[in-house]
Amino acid sequence: MSTLRVTAERLTIHPHDNADALELAQVGLYRAVVGKGQFRTGDWALYIPEGSVLPDDLIAELGLVGKLAGSGKNRVKAVRLRGELSQGIVCLPKAVDGIDLAEAHAQGRDFSAELGVTKWVPPVPVHMAGEVVPAPDLLPWIEIEDIKRYPAMFEPGEPVVATEKIHGSACLFSLIGDETFVSSKGFGAKRLALAHDPKNLYWRAVETYGVPDAARRVADLLGADRVGVFGEVFGRGVQDLAYGANATGDRVGYAVFDIALAGPDGAVRWLNPDELADVLAKVDLPGVPRLYEGPYTERVLIELASGRETVSGTSAHLREGLVVRPAKERHSPITGGRAIAKFVSPAYLTRKGGTEYE
Repeated sequence: MSTLRVTAERLTIHPHDNADALELAQVGLYRAVVGKGQFRTGDWALYIPEGSVLPDDLIAELGLVGKLAGSGKNRVKAVRLRGELSQGIVCLPKAVDGIDLAEAHAQGRDFSAELGVTKWVPPVPVHMAGEVVPAPDLLPWIEIEDIKRYPAMFEPGEPVVATEKIHGSACLFSLIGDETFVSSKGFGAKRLALAHDPKNLYWRAVETYGVPDAARRVADLLGADRVGVFGEVFGRGVQDLAYGANATGDRVGYAVFDIALAGPDGAVRWLNPDELADVLAKVDLPGVPRLYEGPYTERVLIELASGRETVSGTSAHLREGLVVRPAKERHSPITGGRAIAKFVSPAYLTRKGGTEYE
């Protein structure tokens, strides 16, 4: 999931080809359906992204009672309205009356706390949960931002690599000296690890694929004090997309999408895509499929994000999307972190019966 921020954005308005009373307000590469005449190109408004949970008073003010997702009808989710994909909410709540939104945008102001908007946290199924222990030196995973929110993340023509985004659950493994730690994305962000339990999904994946021994080899190969191996656990019993794997059986699906290293100074280095592929081959760990390598071309990558998955080898179901990163790891001045972004398939966003466990 992306970082939650409710921000002031300048709008570009487009016609809705299938509805006379509706238009499309564009923010970055996102488009949200709005009432016709509600906004004009150049207007400023707040953008509330997908994955937001709204308080009841704001839902009522925006006229969205009973229209949002989740059991509480309070979660913002991508939907199709009269054939057009609508992602997020564009609005002008009373709370911003008298506020210069252009100035708020320039300041990078986040309105989420003022509006009572919080980030949706997926439920944790029993087989993914467990007893937790402190792990202050654990290497956590990061939030990957959506390219639609930050369309200037990459330069046109910049060499990039795109890998398939697997709809599973992120499994974090850290080797710290002789100690090993296993965690989920959510627990890892809190510097917590899961106590060893052979029935736990993440521990089963790590032990089935020999990740501890592989991480020790990585440490020896690259001279690291700490090694973080980040993989996706997937299959039936994890999410609604299973890729032909069965996480409730003997062979849970697992694929590594990143490796991080830390030396004596504590600085963290992420492997470049080619380094990652080379290391995974040497330590015999499976990686996520690489679908594209070449110059950054927004149109090509947006198209490639859709289609059928390649993980199973049988095109079992739709593709979630892509994760795109530079061929050479670099910092992004736009996000203040790694230059890495996701391209998500519209069909994935609007599929029926989807699950989003973390």
